[in-house]
Amino acid sequence: MITTSRRARLAWNIATYAVLITLTVFCIFPLLWTFLTSLKYEADIVTQTIQYIPTRITFDNYVAIWTQSGFPTLVFNSFVVTATTVGLCLITGTLAAYSFSRFHYRGRSALMLGYLVIRMFPAVLMIIPLFILMRGVGLLDSRLGLALAYTSFLLPLFVWMLKGFFDAAPKELESAARIDGCTRLGAMVRIVLPLARNGLVATSVFVAIAAWNEFLFALMLTTSQGSRTWPVGLQLMVGEFQLPWGVLAAGGIISIIPVMILFAIVQRTMVHGITAGAVKG
Repeated sequence: MITTSRRARLAWNIATYAVLITLTVFCIFPLLWTFLTSLKYEADIVTQTIQYIPTRITFDNYVAIWTQSGFPTLVFNSFVVTATTVGLCLITGTLAAYSFSRFHYRGRSALMLGYLVIRMFPAVLMIIPLFILMRGVGLLDSRLGLALAYTSFLLPLFVWMLKGFFDAAPKELESAARIDGCTRLGAMVRIVLPLARNGLVATSVFVAIAAWNEFLFALMLTTSQGSRTWPVGLQLMVGEFQLPWGVLAAGGIISIIPVMILFAIVQRTMVHGITAGAVKG
């Protein structure tokens, strides 16, 4: 006979799996729906009755967006802007996070609080000052200017996340390296960064995804095809009297492929970094 405790455990497991399955379907369904829409003819998308499974499959939407809309240029711009943003955050954010983690100096708490305050304000409040600043220094409508704008609101997130990983790195190993002749910078590069490698990868992935999907700054700070990113390009495809659902769905699927590849490459390292940052000691 099944005891009461085993029945309760079984009921709890069933409820847990039911919730997990429901959440999984809720998260995957929009992606699946977008993919199926990208394989439909336009006449099969806008219908009186919803067709979940396409009766006719076509790849014309992918061909159209890749050959007729300048989408490859938009994707390339997103690659350049994202890589530049991650590079700027790695160079400046790593040094800042190490400084906050290892040094105690006047104004340290105020600076850390300032980073948090920047994250508290909506990003839309920064657009007008950044627009004026970029126009003044000649970086408006450029990929470098857009990367600097992304860095302005992603760097605080990078610094705060990476500081937690640096705090978890044993200071004794760093001290031993300095006794053996390493400089402070050498100890950071040879000891601290390898120990926080997983956290560095996880933080960089978060920054890369945020930069890759950002829309508002790219819309306001770019005006030409040579610097626009893919979210702006998709939005501009929507006209007053037309809404190409199939082409938009194909563009969305193409745009998430780099993110999926990135996750596939760094998945294990990223998970280790996130779990390491959640455990202290």
